[in-house]
Amino acid sequence: MIYLILSVFISSSLFVIFKLFDKYQVNTFQAIVINYITAFCCGFFFYGNGITLTEMIERPWNIGAIILGGLFISVFILMALTAQRNGLSVASVAGKMSVVIPVIFAVIVYKEHLSTLKIAGILLALLAVYLTTVKNDGGTFDRKKLLYPMLLFLGSGVIDTAIKYIETNYVAKGETPIFSAGIFGCAFLAGIIILFLRRDFKITGKTILGGILLGIPNFYSIVFLLKALRPEHIGDSSTVYPINNVAIVMLSTIFGIILFKEKLIVKNWIGIAIAIISIVMIAISAQPVNA
Repeated sequence: MIYLILSVFISSSLFVIFKLFDKYQVNTFQAIVINYITAFCCGFFFYGNGITLTEMIERPWNIGAIILGGLFISVFILMALTAQRNGLSVASVAGKMSVVIPVIFAVIVYKEHLSTLKIAGILLALLAVYLTTVKNDGGTFDRKKLLYPMLLFLGSGVIDTAIKYIETNYVAKGETPIFSAGIFGCAFLAGIIILFLRRDFKITGKTILGGILLGIPNFYSIVFLLKALRPEHIGDSSTVYPINNVAIVMLSTIFGIILFKEKLIVKNWIGIAIAIISIVMIAISAQPVNA
């Protein structure tokens, strides 16, 4: 459970860093690209155990890392487009409610059992995500603008599902950090291509610093999540992903209140309360019956 707690805390801190990007006028996309090379370096130099780039390319998870790297950049762009066209609340809801995709996949492919308590907890988690992020405008979807939210929903769900599948079937024990580095390295290459296509070459020192400060926690957020998904820890996708997603939304909201004096409506507070209840229910359902 400690790895899941660390992943939630670090992932929530990423939203704080993004918020600071706005305050200090950091070029967000450039910082994202720098963040990816920083995260790659964290894994390659600190956890590579002497592995070379050639050896990384020969790993059985290499193709999966390439696909995930492209998905990371694509989902980031979709998140930005959804926030611009539909609002930040819709982007957050679409991204976090995608938890249903890896849960369904886990039940079908890994034959994970969904107890009545866990099903109720997952449904409450979805409700909590919505209520925590909805604003005074109602936060509802415009049916004419469903394309980007739907693509974001699918993309986020595919990433979570693919990470678990590749990590389970192709990543050897002890290689989780270097696998994470591989994903970030591929995401960096995809980001560089996009920067060249956009001819976005002007970069500032604060953007570089912002990218570095984002990349270090971003690396560990993925590493800890993957460790939590390991069979010797929690392992159960239908437990890890719902708790992870709803806890991130809840903690990010709390950070917003404390650090940035953000105002919440009654629905948001109800959402936080439901989030806590859902996390407890899912956690209890994950415990062995005869423990």
